[in-house]
This record gives sequence, structure tokens and C-alpha cells, in this order.
Amino acid sequence: LEEATFQLQQIFRIDISIALNILGIQNMRAGHCRAAFTCFKLAADRGYTKAQFNVGLCYEHGRGTEKDLEKAGFYYCQAAKSHHPMAQYRYARYLLQHGPGSPQDRHHKAVTLLEQAAGAGITEAQAYLGVLYLRGLQPQEKRGVKYLLQAANSGDAQSRYHVGVCYEQGLGVQQDVAEALRHYRQAAATGSRQARERLRA
Repeated sequence: LEEATFQLQQIFRIDISIALNILGIQNMRAGHCRAAFTCFKLAADRGYTKAQFNVGLCYEHGRGTEKDLEKAGFYYCQAAKSHHPMAQYRYARYLLQHGPGSPQDRHHKAVTLLEQAAGAGITEAQAYLGVLYLRGLQPQEKRGVKYLLQAANSGDAQSRYHVGVCYEQGLGVQQDVAEALRHYRQAAATGSRQARERLRA
């Protein structure tokens, strides 16, 4: 009986959190940012991962509350611990730009989170990781191209442009001007200003 009672409490707790998060989304869409933040925060403090991510967004962008990057990082971290892919991406960026600890530790943790998010199909994480591997302190060009191609194949024009640069300069791939032009054309067709400029050059 105690076990059944505990399970019912857990279900009720989760259902309330889901409802609060949905209510928060509806309020945000209606432009009621403060009410949305209140709903997200109530659900987040009950441990609901999606709401924790939404609270992070509110703190990062100052929607419904004061902008506070440290609090945004805290809530992204909570959601990332529960394997929320977009929170992993956001928390990784927070670590690289603002996080506590030594730069080397932050970098290592951020790359691990970015790889998890990229593996879950988050295009932004694939693109960010690709550039990080190409331009990092210890460049790993082949890995960078791999992630940039993943993002490009998901429709990211900027990543497609960077793949073109890799082929033009021979970074992580065999230098191939024809292949570079192909990627530049695709990137330009989907809105990359840099690709259009490169084609003109």
C-alpha cells in the first residue's frame, strides 16, 4: 500500500509539472512572459526537465524575469543532467563562455556535452562542435568536418559554407576546389551571405 501511494504521488507530481509547463508555453506565446516564467519555475522546481530548460531560456534572455546568466546556467545544468539534448548544448556554451573552473576542465566538460547533444541530432550542437574542433586549441580537423557535414545535411547553411572552406583549404579533407564550389553554391542557395561573397571572389 505504501508503494502504491508513493507511485500515485509521483504520477500526480509529474502530471502537475507537465500541466504547468504547457501553461507556461501558452502564456509565453500569448506574450504573458511573467506568468509563463512563474509556471515554468514551479514545474522546474518540481524537477521537470523540460521546464528547467525553459527557465534557463527565460533567465538567459530576460523573459518574464531579470536576465541572469548564472541562474540560466544552473537550470540548463539541471536539465542537462537528465539528458535534455538542447539543455546540454546551451549548458556547454555557458561553460565555454561564463562557467566556473579552469578553462581546460570547462572545455572538456563542454565538448562532452556538445557531443551528446550532437549525437541526439541537435543541429546547433553539431555546427558549434564542428567549428570548435576546427579552430580549437588542439584542432582535430577531420572530426570538425564530420560534425559540420552533419549540421549541413540537417539544413544549416553556415555549416555548409564551412564545409566549403574545408574543401577549398584542405582542412580535414583532400583539397578539392570543385567540391568547395559545390558546397558554396548550396550554402548560398539557402541564405549564406559568406558563401555568396566567396563565390564572387
